[in-house]
Amino acid sequence: MAGDQKAKGKKEQLKGKAKEAAGRVTRDVPLEAEGRAEQAKGDARQAKEKTKDIFKH
Repeated sequence: MAGDQKAKGKKEQLKGKAKEAAGRVTRDVPLEAEGRAEQAKGDARQAKEKTKDIFKH
């Protein structure tokens, strides 16, 4: 399960980076902000899973 969540977090991070870059290129500020928010969500998921791993061992 943890592997699935880590992968999901990584996917969110990459998707967010792509949205942020697309927003920057097209000067679409809301899309850029959405990308940053999605990256933050992915970062939080990754941190949560890392914390769970630390306490598991």
